[in-house]
Amino acid sequence: MLDHYFHLDFDAQRGLQEQLREALLDAIHTGTIPAEEALPSCRKLSIQLGISRNTVALVYEGLVEDGYLVCRPRSGYYLHDTYRDTDALQSPVESVGETLNAPSWSSRFTHRPSHLQGVLRPSNWMHYEFPFVYGQLDTRLFPLEQWREASRRLLGGQRERHWLSDRYDQDDPMLIEQLRTRVLPKRGIHARSDEILITLGSQNALFLIAQLLFDNRTRVAVENPGYREAANVFLRQGAHLSYQPIDSEGMRLDAAAASCDYLYVTPSHQGPTGVTMSRARREALIEQILRRDQVVLEDDYDAEVNFDRHALPALKASRAGSRVIYMSSLSKPLSPGLRLGYLVADAELIDELRALRRLMYRHPPSSLQQQLAQFLSQGHYDRYLRLFADEMHRRWEAMDESIQRHLPMCRRVGDDHASVFWLKAPEATDTQRLAWQAAQHGVLIEPGFQHFFDQVPPRNFMRLGFGAIDAERIDPGIERLSRAFG
Repeated sequence: MLDHYFHLDFDAQRGLQEQLREALLDAIHTGTIPAEEALPSCRKLSIQLGISRNTVALVYEGLVEDGYLVCRPRSGYYLHDTYRDTDALQSPVESVGETLNAPSWSSRFTHRPSHLQGVLRPSNWMHYEFPFVYGQLDTRLFPLEQWREASRRLLGGQRERHWLSDRYDQDDPMLIEQLRTRVLPKRGIHARSDEILITLGSQNALFLIAQLLFDNRTRVAVENPGYREAANVFLRQGAHLSYQPIDSEGMRLDAAAASCDYLYVTPSHQGPTGVTMSRARREALIEQILRRDQVVLEDDYDAEVNFDRHALPALKASRAGSRVIYMSSLSKPLSPGLRLGYLVADAELIDELRALRRLMYRHPPSSLQQQLAQFLSQGHYDRYLRLFADEMHRRWEAMDESIQRHLPMCRRVGDDHASVFWLKAPEATDTQRLAWQAAQHGVLIEPGFQHFFDQVPPRNFMRLGFGAIDAERIDPGIERLSRAFG
């Protein structure tokens, strides 16, 4: 019988009914439950698992209603006839012959994205005691109750369920309006609805732009150090890249930059250094693109997490705005897993990008767009950003103070209020080795060499994030990192 071998370790973070139903369905689909034997009674299984009898009864009844079990009066619960043929439920085992006859995929690849160098980050970052990882957030900061309220509004019984329909290539008009009236004006941008496109994050925006505008004749200036995945997308399209050095004012504008068709920049907080492009450099860039018929790709990736109350407006807001393709993320401040961003550009370009997007995935999920629109319209987003900015400022101050105390040998590059710390260690330091040594003691940092495009990149830079680590853990974490210097 099932009670001889059915065991369940409950997760305190999930509902008991959810976990019991999931476990019983697994047992049904794998043929674990004997076809002719009754399942344990509600009373017996509740005692065996240490849970309420009502919980077991509700799960059993739900499985009866959904056609997995049948209830026989005075006998108990049994498998439905559909699930009695256990052989049919087993996954087919591939034969050796099928494996031997597989095609030679490597000879069919038209290109190899896996050969492009990325920035390596451990996927188990949350298991580190001191995760100074960039691009992740402390999940406790997520406004869960307000997000649930937005979901309840979306799923309300009296509302029309537009999100169940396919919009072909159109975005949710309410989300577009919220972006147009509430989000973009904070960056000085005033756009029409037909000048905005929703994307699956900034990375998707870059891919769409490169697919539409770049080929092997295109010349693109990118920052060095810079965002490697942007460079990878451009290289995949055959574009020729000019790697422009970064100084204290942002991307340098030299003869090489002047000869490019496009310039990819992160002016608000340069990635990865955190340097803000100065007013003088911005004005020089605007003059250059107007004079030389160039286009700027402005990646304002941390616009919504920028807690600098005196931040300069976006380049898109300048007099050269029609020559700027602006992109940003709605995922950065809320959750990287949401994967929602947006593009702002002239309507003619947006029309073509929309048509290209339609060929790939039509549009981002309507339900997610509408839920986010509700979240924005009810003021939850602005309230959350205020609280988030205060918390990030608190953590930034803690990081800055701890670095000065425990890592006096390191120099901070970049401006105050950046969402990251880019540190220059002594010349003899190899931060890749340092990262390995620190990881042995629960401290996660990111070696900086991965962000340089030089043939022999410098080895003494590192990037430290503070969004995923609690403020109270910052000082002991930096102190422990200092020990790894030996």
